[in-house]
Amino acid sequence: MDAAFTEEQDEIRRTLRELLHKRCGPDEVKAAVRTPPGYDRALWRQLAGQLGLPGLALPAAYGGAGCGPTELALACEETGRVLLPSPLIATAALAVPLILALGTRGQREGLLPKLATGELTATLAVPGGQLATALALTGPNAGDWAGGGRAGGIQAAAQDGVWRLYGEAAQVLDGHTADVLLVAAHTGGFARSRTLVFLVRAGAPGLVRTRQTAMDETRPQARIELRDVAAELLGEGERGEGAVAGALAAAGAEAAAALAAEAVGAADAALARTVEYVQAREQFGRPVGAFQAVQHRLADLYVAVQAARSAAYYAAWSAGGARPGDRRTAEPGAAALALAQALETLRKVAAEAIQLHGGIGFTWEHDAHLYFKRAACDELLLGPVHRLRARAAEEAGLFADVTGAPEASGAREAVDA
Repeated sequence: MDAAFTEEQDEIRRTLRELLHKRCGPDEVKAAVRTPPGYDRALWRQLAGQLGLPGLALPAAYGGAGCGPTELALACEETGRVLLPSPLIATAALAVPLILALGTRGQREGLLPKLATGELTATLAVPGGQLATALALTGPNAGDWAGGGRAGGIQAAAQDGVWRLYGEAAQVLDGHTADVLLVAAHTGGFARSRTLVFLVRAGAPGLVRTRQTAMDETRPQARIELRDVAAELLGEGERGEGAVAGALAAAGAEAAAALAAEAVGAADAALARTVEYVQAREQFGRPVGAFQAVQHRLADLYVAVQAARSAAYYAAWSAGGARPGDRRTAEPGAAALALAQALETLRKVAAEAIQLHGGIGFTWEHDAHLYFKRAACDELLLGPVHRLRARAAEEAGLFADVTGAPEASGAREAVDA
């Protein structure tokens, strides 16, 4: 792995940071999240049309920039720095990799160029709040998360050659505004039970979308209800669940890397704001930042942010190895581990930012709480952190030698000794 960034990558970061610094201050963020879509549509059109943000990791054949997960992670780090509310994660990190992996040639050519330019947005709808499991981040995506024929899931049935979907999904990122929904649904009954992915267009008869109230308003979520909705199968024929599970896991690696980088950007910004505040705020006749105890706390946070940043970059680099034709080898567990470290770091930095801002930091309206809400809600949506770490250990095979009964018994004896 070459840890040095290219000139093009540095330019992506610099250009995006300058634009967001001008257009996306805390007041602008708070105003944008209170609009019906939950984000600034004009800013999104600029980011998509002029900078090509949703198409960064798309091949040039589909109108993208021909880059990869690393460039998308760099962009997400900058959007995370300002807590930008946008459909970037849902479109570029969740939907696009699935369409690339599973879609037919017609589906790819019809959807991806429009997603790359921002003409369309998309998202992934998973029932039961099981997004992290479906993406193989907190457990193996065996398919039972899609409902398994039980209530609370999403069921698909073919009627006269047309697929019909029934059920609901909550906590769907940008689900109330997405033009295309990728819906994971259970089909086949108990004899041929499997999970497939379907395309549902906005405005389809029977589709009901409601924006949910979330603590973190910068991450809009919605409840999706499917009442006998016509859908199009993503891909040719009824692919086996193994292909769908593999595509979801690969998409999960890219999404986790992007989300980890986004959390690192948020943590870095929160830390910078805190450092600036303690340098200006005086107590007992001297700046708060001059006290050694405060300096030690900030130094620990700085080390944590840098470690999380390195993990996020490595996860993005490794995620590229899951793409067809890439000679790199995807590192098992790298994405889940990086996401765990980034979310934990953001939570620590946000908590310290509130503490070190003193009495004003504890007011709910203070900007520090934007970072606190992002940390809390992302962990609820994609964690918890200990499950991400457990999954990373499982994928890396750290405990493979103690899974069998005889070997496990020997391991316990060694520990006792």
